Amino acid sequence: MSASGSTTAPDSRADTSAPVLELHDVTVRFGGLTALDSVGLAARPGVVHGVIGPNGAGKTTLFNVACGFVRPTSGTLLHRGAPRARFLPHQLAGLRVARTLQGLGLFDRLTVLDNVMVGADRTARSTFWGGLLSTPGSWRDERAVRDRAMAQLEELGVAQHAGRYPSSLPYPVRKRVALARALVSEPELLLLDEPASGLSSDEMDELAGLVEGLTDRMGVLLVEHHMDLVMRVCDEITVLDFGKVIAHGTPAEVQTDPAVLAAYLGEDVA
Repeated sequence: MSASGSTTAPDSRADTSAPVLELHDVTVRFGGLTALDSVGLAARPGVVHGVIGPNGAGKTTLFNVACGFVRPTSGTLLHRGAPRARFLPHQLAGLRVARTLQGLGLFDRLTVLDNVMVGADRTARSTFWGGLLSTPGSWRDERAVRDRAMAQLEELGVAQHAGRYPSSLPYPVRKRVALARALVSEPELLLLDEPASGLSSDEMDELAGLVEGLTDRMGVLLVEHHMDLVMRVCDEITVLDFGKVIAHGTPAEVQTDPAVLAAYLGEDVA
């Protein structure tokens, strides 16, 4: 385990595949505030990588860098080993990266099914003009996207709500709809921002099962403060405190690390 910004992974499934997304020595400053300080991280296929830390540790900023919402002040981002200045939000689908956000971001005036179909835009083959002119190719493409969206809703157990509007649904169901919209694009990497927020203990158990079932087809980068969920589903964990990486390793290593315990107990960390 390392408290530096290294992206070297512990012995786990992570070692068998090259990273989809890497951050090397990423620093983010907002005026005189350093939100991230030389942070390193690697998200790999088939691995759930958790990012944890006390309030104000820099978790949200790191997630926003990975989503393209925040441009690093310095450092390097790589996608499949290729350097990129930054990730722009509209480019993520083309890079086979999908995300969910705390605010869900569902369209209240679209049905649940239509919301999920929006997420399948990357895999749609018809052109803008084909859709406008209602060509046979666009009909087939829309049918395929609709079928895939329904299959994703069925997988998450919310297909019965396909014709309803998000505002009429309980919050946990809306969270599943948002997850379905991310998954329908068939990503290599799924970014989950506080997916357990607002969920009961039983609902959190169901979420854990869902996340565990995703690793046969994608990697997951999970920003979360519910430690029970993190320790259950994560293969490796990066711990931030005051914008710095203070620990990285397996759940067993992280939960006994003195620097992590000190950070969560509010003590000084050397």
